[in-house]
Amino acid sequence: MNSLLKTILLATTVIASAGAASAAEVTLNIESWRNDDLAIWKEKLIPAFEAKNPGIKLNFSPTAPTEYNASLNAKLDAGSAGDIITCRPFDASLELFNKKQLVDLTSLSGMSNFSPVAKAAWSTDDGKSTFCVPMASVIHGFIYNKDAFDQLKIAVPKTNEEFYAALDKIKADGTFIPLAMGTKDLWEAATMGYQNIGPNYWKGEEGRKALIEGKQKLTDPEWVKPYEELAKWKPYLGDGFEAQTYADSQNLFTLGRAAIFPAGSWEIALFTSQAQFKMGAFPPPVLKAGETGYISDHPDIGVGLNTKSKHPEEAKKFLTWVASPEFAEIYANSLPGFFSLNSSPVKMADPMAQEFVSWREKYKPTVRSTYQILSRGTPNLENETWVESANVINGTDTPAVAAEKLQKGLDSWYKPGK
Repeated sequence: MNSLLKTILLATTVIASAGAASAAEVTLNIESWRNDDLAIWKEKLIPAFEAKNPGIKLNFSPTAPTEYNASLNAKLDAGSAGDIITCRPFDASLELFNKKQLVDLTSLSGMSNFSPVAKAAWSTDDGKSTFCVPMASVIHGFIYNKDAFDQLKIAVPKTNEEFYAALDKIKADGTFIPLAMGTKDLWEAATMGYQNIGPNYWKGEEGRKALIEGKQKLTDPEWVKPYEELAKWKPYLGDGFEAQTYADSQNLFTLGRAAIFPAGSWEIALFTSQAQFKMGAFPPPVLKAGETGYISDHPDIGVGLNTKSKHPEEAKKFLTWVASPEFAEIYANSLPGFFSLNSSPVKMADPMAQEFVSWREKYKPTVRSTYQILSRGTPNLENETWVESANVINGTDTPAVAAEKLQKGLDSWYKPGK
């Protein structure tokens, strides 16, 4: 009887222990717009974290990029958002912090791994509070089909003149669409068009800060000229570009039907996995040979903690891991083209990622002109820039009219220095 009793007691203890362990297990839900990254999270990031943090599970549930902001805001207001919030840079996330929907992470362990510049996109204007852990920046430029360039004997363009000469040669040959870009999704025209080439005209940070300070206006030549260039792109975009979505543009390029893709470095992983041809990248061509070039090296993605999370301590463990060199190494190499903002150097294996990041040595970096301060009111300058960039390319607004509309909208709520 003693032996049987011991067996029963042991079994009861095992069952009770298993039940306690199961009850203690926590799942953190992660909100994000990066649906392209779902496989990377499932195969690389989540297993790496869970292996070192038994009892904490991660669920990565992204929303389509164009729907993310509205969806997230609705969920946060309703109290149904996930524990971890993937943060857009600057104004969008600052608004969430000001609404007390993101936790102050200034004292989070690991935050010292980031410089003030790296944290700026997710900090208050005075720099005293940081509310998201910086993850990565992205760099703008152009990705091109090397096989097409070799076939047509085209050299990589360095100046505007060489850029249009290349486009003319590609168009005259007729084998490839010169530029893979559509205007249906609006943001594509602004992000890969206006914000890509614009810094060479408004001189990067010099112009961006002058706009914020009220020393320049969107109707000034340095802000109108990029639109004049975008208007010139229309004949090179192929038939039906007005109805072409971002995904359509990606497919046109990776299927080898287009020669050049106005891009962000975030395309690298997807394009490398899909394209059956050699690819290269070049920065936005300068206006004239010998001039200083500028690139948009934009802090793009961070992660924060929902103030209504039911598991704040477990969430902070995850965020501390995101702030670690281990995460930076896995993330930057799993998603080449997303460049770590961690102070610890990360060695990248992907050659195109190395090409993009090498531009930092020769070109002056800036961030997208609409993201800081200028998109805090209504109408939102970032969203209006999407609309007008598409209108200019479509030919429904002239560059001057587009600039006037944008400045009028900004003037209606923004007073520099206040």
